[in-house]
Amino acid sequence: MKHIAKKRFGQNFLTDQGIISSLVDAISPQQDDSMVEIGPGLGALTKPLLQKLNLLHVVEVDRDIIDWMQQEYKKNSVVIHNSDALKFDFSKLGNRIRVVGNLPYNISTPILFHLLDNVQAVTDMHFMLQKEVVERMVASPSTPAYGRLSVMLQYRLQMEYLFTVPPEAFDPAPKVESAFVRCVPFVSMPVIAKDEALLAQVVTAAFGQRRKTLRNTLKDFLKDDDFAALNLDSQLRAENLSVADFVTITNHLAS
Repeated sequence: MKHIAKKRFGQNFLTDQGIISSLVDAISPQQDDSMVEIGPGLGALTKPLLQKLNLLHVVEVDRDIIDWMQQEYKKNSVVIHNSDALKFDFSKLGNRIRVVGNLPYNISTPILFHLLDNVQAVTDMHFMLQKEVVERMVASPSTPAYGRLSVMLQYRLQMEYLFTVPPEAFDPAPKVESAFVRCVPFVSMPVIAKDEALLAQVVTAAFGQRRKTLRNTLKDFLKDDDFAALNLDSQLRAENLSVADFVTITNHLAS
C-alpha cells in the first residue's frame, strides 16, 4: 500500500527488518496471548506478530489504514478497533492483556498515563518511543532525566530500556533517535499511596519548578512541622526524592 504519513497522527512507519525482528524477539509473543497493538500502521510489527498469535487486537484511528487492513488481513486473525488510543478502554479486552506499539511521539506521554488507568488489566507493555522519553521513564533520582514521568510510571511499573533505534529505521525518518522499552506492572506494589490522586498532585507540584527547593514547590502541602515530622530536608529539590519518598509525603498528608 502506498500511504503518505500523516503528521497529525504522528506517523513514522518502521521499515528496518532487522529492528523489527529484534522487537518481536523482545516481545516474545505466545500463540494464545491476548495482545493489542496501538497504531499498527502498515503492518511492520502486525504481520510478524500474526505469525505467532492466534488473534491480535489493533487500535487504529486512521480510516485509510483501517480500509487497507480490512482487505489485507483475515477477519478471524485481526480485530480492528477504530478508536483514538487515548479514549480506548483497554480493560474491555480482558484482564491479562499485552500491549505493544510504535507510539505516536506527539501523544506518547498521554497514552502512557491513560494506560496506567487500565494497568490492572495489563500483563506487560512493549513500546517504541522517542529515546528521550524512554530515558525519562527509567531515570534514577538525582539525574537530569528524572522527573514527574519517572515517578508516576515507576510507582506502578518495572521498566527496562531494551535498545536504541536510529532514525533511518523509519519512513519518514524522525528527527530524533527512538528506543524500545519494556514495562511490567508490579504484582506486589513496593510502596502504596493511600491517595493516588494526591500523590499525582504532590509530584506535579514538586516538579513544576524543578530548580526550586521543596520548601517553595510544596509550600501548599508542607509546613516546617511537616518537614520535621518527615525528617525531610526542605532545601532538597524534587529530583532528589525517590518514588518511596513521594509516597511517604503523600501518606503523611493523607493521614
